[in-house]
Amino acid sequence: MSERAISFHFRGAIRQVEGLSPTRTVLQYLREECHATGTKEGCAEGDCGACTVVIGEKRGARLQLRAVNACLQFLPMLDGKALFTVEDLAPLAGTGQLHPLQQALVDGHASQCGFCTPGFVMSLFALYENTPDCPTRDSVMEAISGNLCRCTGYRPIIDAMPAAWALPRVGIERTAVLAALDEMAALPTLEYRIGEQCFIAPRSLAELAAARLAMPEARLVAGATDVGLWVTKQLRPIRDMLGLGAVPELKAIHRDAGTLVIGASASLTDAFAALVDFEPGWADIARRFAAPPIRNAGTLGGNLANASPIGDSMPGLIALDARVLLRRGERLRRVPLEDFYTGYQQTALEPGEFIQALELPPAPAGRLFRCWKIARRFDQDISTVCGAFALTLADGHVGDARIAFGGMAATPRRAPITEALLLGQPWKADTVSDAMAVLAEEFTPLDDLRASAAYRRQVAAKLLQRLWLEASGVPVSLCGLEPQT
Repeated sequence: MSERAISFHFRGAIRQVEGLSPTRTVLQYLREECHATGTKEGCAEGDCGACTVVIGEKRGARLQLRAVNACLQFLPMLDGKALFTVEDLAPLAGTGQLHPLQQALVDGHASQCGFCTPGFVMSLFALYENTPDCPTRDSVMEAISGNLCRCTGYRPIIDAMPAAWALPRVGIERTAVLAALDEMAALPTLEYRIGEQCFIAPRSLAELAAARLAMPEARLVAGATDVGLWVTKQLRPIRDMLGLGAVPELKAIHRDAGTLVIGASASLTDAFAALVDFEPGWADIARRFAAPPIRNAGTLGGNLANASPIGDSMPGLIALDARVLLRRGERLRRVPLEDFYTGYQQTALEPGEFIQALELPPAPAGRLFRCWKIARRFDQDISTVCGAFALTLADGHVGDARIAFGGMAATPRRAPITEALLLGQPWKADTVSDAMAVLAEEFTPLDDLRASAAYRRQVAAKLLQRLWLEASGVPVSLCGLEPQT
């Protein structure tokens, strides 16, 4: 590897950047270096969406465009990619013209103070570029679920969207962008150093494994949706970083003899799409895990390695008997996910080791799986309790049971006493009632700002009841068990 500048496609040309800290964010670069102040700073923690930009990457032969939060992306993470900001939209429509999205928002009186508007536009721009036909209202609402507005509200923004698709269509010149991405792909591996800081972005799994052994103390950076906050909010210094975004093997998702294998750097967007296809019971978590810009940047491997006791993916994965594939140099080892967590935000990773992939075994016949998140808000909130249930039913009896929760202990945990009570029992109301009573006492959760321990125990038991009701065909809305909003 040899040192070189950060290279990315921006406003029709390949730009090279050097001399700036590798922990400088894309938002800071745009506003302070490029004076592109259309990208706003609101929360600087990925919640408000005012800083939304669109990132382009080559996936196969096509250009993938996704909205992300510029406040959480470190500048070296742009290397080899294309960047689009709100200033890039009007030129697509021609001199003196607004982009159809912008024109529709103007005509629909969908902006007041205007501070949040560029972020909305960029979230909608990703939808526009990826959706040739006019999207559904639900699709529009999903696209802007990571954008906050305090004065206009969302109705006029949503109502304006059909007009954008009705106007003459304009779009990115994808051939030129793809050519630029190909040109940058021929550059050597990025090794970017400023003073005592460095950011290295290996191009292969073998290269990453070697670099990890050589730099066991380096911080692994994939989507930076967590690490970015260490810099912007906690002001923590980070010296050495290994970027995972250029390792294609880590982004791969495939089936191997029925086993679903998800690379550790697959985005949450791609990972959850694969999980829902593998097991439809993931749908609730897939919809409510953060907002699209966070899911587009964040990775499943990062969520697992974070080891948060309230991470939304872990309970469902533990219930499905997932394993993590860990790599150290040439050595590989598989660890059940439930054994991966050794304490509060502690894992079984050894020095120089990293998560290569997640593996989910094939579903047994008769499996009933559901995973639900309970939070104080429906969108963009941290779980109070996350519960997952995987029961195998045969001849009206429970043949196997795996139940896991987040938010009930210092780590994501199974409920072995409740599982044992269910095994071999008839799947009927009395059995579920007995199991609920046991489950309500099996954990000793904490009281905190999100909920009391008593509330968490009650909710955990009620989620088991919800599973029974849904499996019995009873509308949950009639039972007072809808997700808290």
